[in-house]
Amino acid sequence: MVCTRLDIAHSVGVVSRFLSNKEKEHWNAVKWILRYLRGTSKVCLHFGTGKPELVGYTDADMAGDIDSWKFTSGYLMTFAGGAISWQSRLQKSEYIAVTEGCKEMLWLQKFLQELSLKQESQSVIHLCKNLTFHSRSKHIDIKFYWIRDVLESKLVKLDKVHTDENGADMMIKPLAWEKLHVCRSISGMLKASK
Repeated sequence: MVCTRLDIAHSVGVVSRFLSNKEKEHWNAVKWILRYLRGTSKVCLHFGTGKPELVGYTDADMAGDIDSWKFTSGYLMTFAGGAISWQSRLQKSEYIAVTEGCKEMLWLQKFLQELSLKQESQSVIHLCKNLTFHSRSKHIDIKFYWIRDVLESKLVKLDKVHTDENGADMMIKPLAWEKLHVCRSISGMLKASK
């Protein structure tokens, strides 16, 4: 289900954390997801509504999981206005979320030449471009610093995006209906025409 409906990736991910210890509120959440799917059954991915370029969005919700205090991170990759790749998962750092998005974008580079990755956190962009280690970033494993080499060699372009225009938001947290509609629009999920 998550493979074809990226708008429920976060919801399904949260509910699936409780498969071995489910309670009534988890079943209610599953019923809400099913009602949402029934109400949006005409919504599907559309391509060709935008320029033929690959655009990636990344985001992370600080300590979004109150049980483990980990970040819920996500990325969304779009091509020609439609989502082609996405992920929502628990991570230890927002910086790791950018790295995961960058790895996915480099994999998708096999198909395209022009790349652009958008990130709403200015501090993450600075950390990616600044080659010095900081006391605040010493917890990040060295394997995630390869993104600096990728940016230096200009394989990927990292840009800031306003939080209102970040399609990856639906991968990391529950959203109000209006914001979910914006994220669905960014990802190319539109109501099917007859």
